[in-house]
Amino acid sequence: MIAEKMKPYVKNNSAIRMMFEEGNRLRAIYGPENVFDFSLGNPSVPAPDCVRQAIIDLVNEEEPTVLHGYMSNAGFEDVRQTIAESLNRRFGTSFTAKNLIMTVGAASGLNVAFKTILNPGEEVIVFAPYFLEYGAYVRNYDGNLVEISPDTTTFQPNLKEFEEKITPKTRAVIVNTPHNPTGVVYSEETIRKLASILEAKQKEFGTVIYLISDEPYRELAYDGVQVPYLTKYYANTIVGYSYSKSLSLPGERIGYLVIPDEADGSEELIAAAAIANRTIGCVNAPSLIQKVIAKCVDAEVDVAAYDKNRLALYNGLKELGFECIKPQGAFYLFVKSPVADEKAFCEAGKKYNILMVPGSSFACPGYVRLAYCVSYDTIMNSLPQFGKLAEEFGLKA
Repeated sequence: MIAEKMKPYVKNNSAIRMMFEEGNRLRAIYGPENVFDFSLGNPSVPAPDCVRQAIIDLVNEEEPTVLHGYMSNAGFEDVRQTIAESLNRRFGTSFTAKNLIMTVGAASGLNVAFKTILNPGEEVIVFAPYFLEYGAYVRNYDGNLVEISPDTTTFQPNLKEFEEKITPKTRAVIVNTPHNPTGVVYSEETIRKLASILEAKQKEFGTVIYLISDEPYRELAYDGVQVPYLTKYYANTIVGYSYSKSLSLPGERIGYLVIPDEADGSEELIAAAAIANRTIGCVNAPSLIQKVIAKCVDAEVDVAAYDKNRLALYNGLKELGFECIKPQGAFYLFVKSPVADEKAFCEAGKKYNILMVPGSSFACPGYVRLAYCVSYDTIMNSLPQFGKLAEEFGLKA
């Protein structure tokens, strides 16, 4: 009774969400303190105090018909201008309100971007491992996803294969840095090389290729690592941002797209994206939370809490014999499975109430993802259980 397009999605329901539901089941049996759920990137750090205060002030002081009413499909102009000025201060850009479109989170923003630029049969390139729902977003608009195999040494993009797989049908490339699921930050050298390849290919094929920068983790970077702002390196960049992680607001679904003036056909792109925002069914981003963002635009996430978790989990697992790359950003640890079938490893983890997401959910089998946006106590209490798991697979001396 359902559409043919939906059948594979129902069959292959998100492993991340399935593991999250398994966590709910185990918590009911064993108690929350005895379940070590690293499945979902749901921030454990509360939203900054200014968010609560902004909501109170807006509800008490703003005219209700304005606060809860319609606005331009692109969002409140004053909100967009406030965000543009913040970006300009931070990154030396020159955006104005017209360059921003408020979206229902980054996921909706990416859908808006693809509806705006994709024709049926055109290709979107992704670098494995990647957030698997990218494929669903592209297929929503009858595009084709092209995967670049992972460099499991550094998890920087495999640029040699990337250059080989760009064709006249390539319409867009998605990058995500800081990266889900590895925590890697793409270096400035990597970004420059990638931009150079795209410039050359645009010239060779006489086409326009958009670089879609998916940036929900931009503010979560450690050890002084700088995250390059991509519009400064490649003109045809579209930035998708979300406040889900930076302000711990995943359920509020608020973000934006940036379409710079330098992008080819920027005026037409901006106009079309605003219409796409409406026609995909969002109409506009939620009004109240837009206004909240304007009041909290320069609020800072508590990176120290995530950093403490990062070091505790990374060092703890390394000491137990697990192999993993040290994350530079986001709040994920990508761990090499001690057996080729990482799904079997995830199943074994359940015996110790450890919930992990298989790397095949990110097009990178042989690894598992751990989301360390949990309490510090959860991490410390999980390490003895990881020790038992390590022993089972012969990792611990």
